Amino acid sequence: MALTQAVMSWGLGAGPWRRTGLAFVAGGLLSAGHAPLSQPLVAFVAFPLMAMALLSTTRARQALWVGWVTGFAYLATTMHWVGHAFLVDPDKFALLIPLGVVGLPSGLALFWALAFWGAARLGRGLGPRAGALVVTIAAAEVARSYVLTGLPWALPAYIWAETPIAQSAAWIGPFGLTLMTTALCMAPVVGVLTNRFTLTVLSIVPLVFAWVAGDARQGPTATDADAPVVRIVQPNAPQALKWQPGHRERFFQRALDETAAPAARAPDFIVWPEMSVFFVPDRTPQGVAAMAAAAGGKPLIYGAFRVENTPAGDRWTNALMTLGADGKTGPFYDKHHLVPFGEYIPFSWILGRLGVEGFTEGLGMQPGPGPRTLRVPGVPAFSALICYEAIFPYEVVGDQRPEMLVQLTNDAWFGAFAGPQQHLAQARFRAIEQGLPMVRAANTGISAMIDPFGRVTAQLGLERAGHLDAPLPRALAPTLYARTGDWPPITVIVGLLIVLFVRGRDWSRR
Repeated sequence: MALTQAVMSWGLGAGPWRRTGLAFVAGGLLSAGHAPLSQPLVAFVAFPLMAMALLSTTRARQALWVGWVTGFAYLATTMHWVGHAFLVDPDKFALLIPLGVVGLPSGLALFWALAFWGAARLGRGLGPRAGALVVTIAAAEVARSYVLTGLPWALPAYIWAETPIAQSAAWIGPFGLTLMTTALCMAPVVGVLTNRFTLTVLSIVPLVFAWVAGDARQGPTATDADAPVVRIVQPNAPQALKWQPGHRERFFQRALDETAAPAARAPDFIVWPEMSVFFVPDRTPQGVAAMAAAAGGKPLIYGAFRVENTPAGDRWTNALMTLGADGKTGPFYDKHHLVPFGEYIPFSWILGRLGVEGFTEGLGMQPGPGPRTLRVPGVPAFSALICYEAIFPYEVVGDQRPEMLVQLTNDAWFGAFAGPQQHLAQARFRAIEQGLPMVRAANTGISAMIDPFGRVTAQLGLERAGHLDAPLPRALAPTLYARTGDWPPITVIVGLLIVLFVRGRDWSRR
């Protein structure tokens, strides 16, 4: 304990450079909790380092800087894969790499800056300020998930993806688990600062409880005797070649061949990934006929452009399309949460007036109405998620509970390292939260069958062409989170903020 106090004293006495270094190391270290490293215990070092950096400040303005550095280091190292998207067509977009790998985390880090600033203003004394940081970081992550359409990638909750603690998301969701994570990791610091060493020891109890409870929740993957077998096709079309004449026909033929490949037991339905055809189905009947023939009288779910004729002109959407067993087009779903600067340009009307139409060319996708349950004969009722939509826990299902989740994605944009693995981890959390199995079809990987406990029962690895046939696991009863959503944890976070504001504000720290 003397060593711990000595380390704390060293951190609390940090000057500007050491303080900034502590903040940067803390943020970078926390990123190691996420895939592909998946080392959650680093959080028990990262959060105390954050606290030391914060507590060494004497003014809230210094805390603002420390928080920004922490958030930038965390998000830049976790989301470094964003730069890969600009290398798909480097002649056009390589110069924009700094916008993705520096600009994006710089903007998102503002939420962490406000969290540290708020903790400095609301906490009276070292212990209370560290305790306030628990709440303000959780609040910042909620805000980051909603403001300006939100980007809840790399929530601290996701560091538990490979552990039984991830099952807590079925009860308290990702925001509740984020609050629990910051609290458990910061409790030892608060205990040392307030000389309540029992708090340091007792903080282990809820961690052990969450682990044991999560482990007890996970039963064997239940599959009914008559469960449908799903064929997931992974064509592995590199993004740089996907739309090029000659290559696009080859990738389409590859998907047809994998769909028609023989099996010991014929699949009951087939799933292709996002944008898996290079044509508009409604305008290319011969392409649709080829797909129906390859499916051999089985329903097919696939991703494509969809176009509607309107008085204002063609309306383009990123859609999940279906073919029934009779080869006819069935229900569809239009992606509703589009990627800013990827599928549409925010405030494009302003950019147009400034004469930068060339930058926005091809990014005029239109959003769909929102989550809904699709019903196709021969296919269990399902809720559709297209790529980026799977990172939003509050937009997974509509009014009617489905029997499974289906995610179509094109992770070729993300490279072949951290991005696809982090995307898969978040998809697994959606299964845990809802208690529903997920069928995940990815263009270049990772395609997977995920059970309602978030476990991968079958998968195709990165940059592999092929298919996998897997039985669909049985759905669980609606989880607590599925019934209540994010309002309980958000209410708790807001309530704690109010308590801090009323009892612990320190307006002298300017």
